[in-house]
Amino acid sequence: MARPLKDLLVDYSNQVDAQLEQLLPEASGPAEALFAAMRYSVFNGGKRLRPALCFAAAEAIGGGNTNRTGSTAKVAAAVEAIHAYSLIHDDLPAMDDDDLRRGKPTCHIQFGEATAILAGDALQSLAFQQLTELTDLPAETRLELVSMLSRYAGCAGMVTGQAIDLAATGQALQLEQLKTMHSYKTGALIEASVLMGAIATGAASQQQLDALKQFAGAIGLAFQIQDDILDVESSTEQLGKQQGSDVANDKSTYTSILGLEQAREQAAERYQQSIASLELFAERAEPLRQLASFIVNRAY
Repeated sequence: MARPLKDLLVDYSNQVDAQLEQLLPEASGPAEALFAAMRYSVFNGGKRLRPALCFAAAEAIGGGNTNRTGSTAKVAAAVEAIHAYSLIHDDLPAMDDDDLRRGKPTCHIQFGEATAILAGDALQSLAFQQLTELTDLPAETRLELVSMLSRYAGCAGMVTGQAIDLAATGQALQLEQLKTMHSYKTGALIEASVLMGAIATGAASQQQLDALKQFAGAIGLAFQIQDDILDVESSTEQLGKQQGSDVANDKSTYTSILGLEQAREQAAERYQQSIASLELFAERAEPLRQLASFIVNRAY
């Protein structure tokens, strides 16, 4: 019998938080402000969705035998460290210039711009350090994970997406241009989370990885569409960040291009695609199905 989604999210969050607690330095010593900023940004109430996708993908490959307290937790922590770094830098005045993140002052507001930049830099480095410490995996698997995260977080993924986003501010993008931008900016790290969780089991076949790639591509797009819907429909308090910031920053969104109803239809269509891609995993993919449902139905 499938575990309730709430239990899954708590279980996954507890595991990755325990690993992050080991990974992050204590806020003390001569760099106390830096380390405090890192911990502030990581332990600030995030949904831990990307780590959850890591764990759920591992379960789809390995079922109940997955080593979820070992390699998977470390991979999940590495992905979350990259995600936290990206949010710190995205919020900076030179980027999106946001004052709120998850209902709290953004890192640069709380600690100053210079410390925030360093905190992001340090979290990025820690992510790759974590992957080198997967001592229960063969060296070639560790190298594959490092290579994948560096590609999806960098020029072949997230950083390029942010650059496209900045360049597109004030421009009216076409739908396909918007999809391309978000496939880099948002979708890439979601895809990395799923694939890295599977690869770290050491048991994933190419057919399984291909199916998970399809799943991640579809649900990554659904995630961004739902984000755009929430930016229109939800309050600042619900979102934990400034409501309507995309409109204020003159950015194209799925809702501005398609309208609310068609955006909802697009999100539902991508959700159905994601579910169809999991057929070969049978009941082992139930956690992924639950996470996909959460992504398209969430209210924050």
